[in-house]
Amino acid sequence: MNTLNLPNFDAVAVGDELPPLAMPPVTRHTLAIYCGASGDHNPVHVDSDFAKASGLDDVIAHGMLVMAYSGRVLTRWLPQSAIRQFNTRFMAMTRIGDAITARAKVVEKREHNGERCVLVEISTANQHGEVKTTGSALLALA
Repeated sequence: MNTLNLPNFDAVAVGDELPPLAMPPVTRHTLAIYCGASGDHNPVHVDSDFAKASGLDDVIAHGMLVMAYSGRVLTRWLPQSAIRQFNTRFMAMTRIGDAITARAKVVEKREHNGERCVLVEISTANQHGEVKTTGSALLALA
């Protein structure tokens, strides 16, 4: 792994926060584009009639779209090749109009398989503070 673009382990402290990622509100256009990009064409994400027949008020965003926002918080801070583990738990549905912000915070520093790593907690929430995902990632640093 090239360590040139990695944060320095000694310069990172428990409690440090990665720069948050604030996304614009989710739109039907966002979901249509994500359907094409991901190959997930489940109508619950793009067909309002289907969503309503399924008991929802309207379409909902793909959980993996929201997880991807969490991943972007990480990859804006270091290269994808430095991610050793990445876990997400889906907590609430994301709806049209939700403006998702992803945040990550260093909660532990440790060695893992001979690498100096940090464990970060990651979460996403909408503009009302409703948590959409929680998770963690283990990241190798220089």
